[in-house]
Amino acid sequence: MSAAAASPSSPSAGRLRVAVAGASGRMGQMLIEAVAASGDLVLSGALDVAGSAAAGTDALAFLGRASGVRITADVRAGLAQADVLIDFTRPEGTLAHVASCRELGVKAVIGTTGFTPAQKAEIAAHAEHVAIVMAPNMSVGVNVALKLLEVAAHALDERFDVEIVETHHKHKVDAPSGTALQMGDVVAAARGLRLDECAVYARHGETGERQPGSIGFASLRGGDVVGDHTVVFAGSGERIEITHRASSRAPYAEGSLRAARFLAGKKKGLFGMNDVLGLAT
Repeated sequence: MSAAAASPSSPSAGRLRVAVAGASGRMGQMLIEAVAASGDLVLSGALDVAGSAAAGTDALAFLGRASGVRITADVRAGLAQADVLIDFTRPEGTLAHVASCRELGVKAVIGTTGFTPAQKAEIAAHAEHVAIVMAPNMSVGVNVALKLLEVAAHALDERFDVEIVETHHKHKVDAPSGTALQMGDVVAAARGLRLDECAVYARHGETGERQPGSIGFASLRGGDVVGDHTVVFAGSGERIEITHRASSRAPYAEGSLRAARFLAGKKKGLFGMNDVLGLAT
């Protein structure tokens, strides 16, 4: 820790020090702006990929301001002053970052999606040594919707068919979205099933009748849609739809900061947004 960071008279004294990965991306910039606007957090590091045009520039340059934090591809340097890393990048990059977090004793908030089961297990192993919040969607609203889905799935039996429709911008590289999959997990678990036992991800041609108990997914991609998710419970003569729509990335940033604050009191363990929001049962 630098002398300035340790000094009681420093403006950042007593504030949670946050590093942000993917600093030049849309979500990274949103996170950096949210940290800078907060009263209890301070930006301590900004990471980006090697060769990024933003490397070496001030992390707040996109707002025409100075933070004193330079964007770097050196993970250890970017994490050197951090209490917690917030990471919304790609699975391979996140895994490398979290390995460094474990080595340096830095906590992590992971909003990256598209992990394989083996990669999730790797993160869980790191969480035995350092505290991590991992969720495919950091929005408070989405996580409340997940709780509503759990209630609905408990009350509505297999006579109600479940379909999950998600829409995202044309640049999203994985499908279905991590949030849609989490919604499917919640519904399946409430019915005593595993999602991999009942999920249907594509329909084309002569598919035959819908299998009872299956959970269907449809993924739409286009334009600049931040993220829309609808879960349909379709019964005989009635239909229930639970929908969440995000009109900006701000809810993801605010939820991430809430997760970072939650980790301030944790030494190790793997947590989800239910833990952060007090919704865990």
